[in-house]
Amino acid sequence: MYDHVIWPERYDPKTSAIYALNDIDVKAPPEVVWKLLVDAENWSSYFPAEDQVRILTGEAELALGTKYSRVTVGFPMSLIVTEFEPLRRLAWATTVDSDETGSSAYHGWVITLTNDGCHVLTEETQQGAWFLDLLGHKHPGALYRYHQEWVESLARAAEAEAKKAS
Repeated sequence: MYDHVIWPERYDPKTSAIYALNDIDVKAPPEVVWKLLVDAENWSSYFPAEDQVRILTGEAELALGTKYSRVTVGFPMSLIVTEFEPLRRLAWATTVDSDETGSSAYHGWVITLTNDGCHVLTEETQQGAWFLDLLGHKHPGALYRYHQEWVESLARAAEAEAKKAS
């Protein structure tokens, strides 16, 4: 049994308009996966869709309280890291910059050590009219598909890094 994201009450999947869970077994140690996840400005090196990430608070990598921005599927977003447990848990809260309805999201990652490397689980919930219209009605299933591509790309990159180091 794997751990799941620890949800702030307002983002609980039971009360969220949109929810996605994606996970994958990775044949690489948690340290390798973690390094790829916290190096947000270089996510595009293995997941090209995330090519507009900028840390705004001066850190080189994500850390607790880091504020950063990203443009995802053409929409500017503001984010803050809300959970940071090295090698195990990373989560952030998101707001859509141009959305006046107050739509927001919560995205978490959980890394669990396994005999062959680690298990990576990511979950996200989204609330608000903007997300419901764009992803709920116009592109149902898009969040799941996007995150599936992300976890698969992360796994490939981590396994390649682990192979180079051995």
